[in-house]
Amino acid sequence: MPRFAANLSMMYNEHAFLDRFAAAAQDGFDAVEYLFPYEHSAAEIKARLDGASLTQVLFNAPPGDWAGGERGIASLPGREDEFRRSFDTALDYARVLGNRRIHVMAGLVVSDAARPAQRELYVKHLEYAARTAGADGIDVLIEPINTRDMPGYLLNRQDDAQAICAEVGALNLRVQFDCYHCQIVEGDLAVKLKRDVARIGHIQVAGVPERHEPDSGELNYPWLFALIDELGYDGWIGCEYRPRAGTSAGLGWIRQWVAPRG
Repeated sequence: MPRFAANLSMMYNEHAFLDRFAAAAQDGFDAVEYLFPYEHSAAEIKARLDGASLTQVLFNAPPGDWAGGERGIASLPGREDEFRRSFDTALDYARVLGNRRIHVMAGLVVSDAARPAQRELYVKHLEYAARTAGADGIDVLIEPINTRDMPGYLLNRQDDAQAICAEVGALNLRVQFDCYHCQIVEGDLAVKLKRDVARIGHIQVAGVPERHEPDSGELNYPWLFALIDELGYDGWIGCEYRPRAGTSAGLGWIRQWVAPRG
């Protein structure tokens, strides 16, 4: 049976961030994920997790100047020291929160000519991240992201992500398989899930093409959830979507698997 985690960056925006934990728990979620925790102390977030009996399953390493348009720094030349410091910060949070997965964003391509060098630097930084995180039993994740929502992002395809994992060769470097991104870029989700399931560390879902609840659009999620179960995937499935209206009101799709807490 699929296990779902609420994405608190996209869901429950009716509440202040620290209040979203209790709201997700009330709706029956046992786990949460989000983009970045760094505006709050790890102790503050840990208190909200414990108070709501929630498991923290995923967040991103610091991405650079997000407000200024940066989308990760792991492939950006001249940012090597910053990357190591930022990943160490992510590990500090993960240790406090009990989080076992950290997504490292690659960053945007500087130019077509620079792409090979950026990929090489990305691999080098992932080697560092996997080695450092491995001491705490933490997985490092990389995620192909579609070119419509994030033009210029370095990593777009599942086979490229799997090739990078193979090149690094670390058992704790895995792929974050976002069904929404994969459908937009390349489709054929079932074949890719079957091919890559052994190296998939986390799955995320959203309706395509609007990125709303996964109960409408061009993907048959009940069928995909059954396939994911058949493949033996036992990790979490992150609900990284933008609710059409109120978050709680839009959760009818999940009720066959998750019931509100009484």
